Amino acid sequence: MSEENPCLTCGACCAYFRVSFYWGESNETPGGFVPAELTEQVHQHLLCMKGTNSHPPRCVALRGEVGKLVSCAIYEQRPTPCREFNEYELDGSPNMRCFKLRGVIPPRNELRERSNDGGVAR
Repeated sequence: MSEENPCLTCGACCAYFRVSFYWGESNETPGGFVPAELTEQVHQHLLCMKGTNSHPPRCVALRGEVGKLVSCAIYEQRPTPCREFNEYELDGSPNMRCFKLRGVIPPRNELRERSNDGGVAR
């Protein structure tokens, strides 16, 4: 039995953290993939997603209502911090920042296996 991905209803991380990443991820550079028009410069080597460098933060690519139904308008082109922020860490332990933002107590003594596509398999 598979569990629904909590990211499809949550979106709290997209409306809480500044999403900063190396400028080379911008599609203005060879091999870059993040749409440059959705970014702003933090300093010489760092960009962030527009909307996340202000208070309250909310990523410009976030669609929907946080806690109800959300999606990412640039999911396939999202920056590395978004790709690496998952419900569970690489070692299968709960991502405590994710659980805290969602207001959920993580399961005790439970490790999850990672699936090949970066998602979580049970």
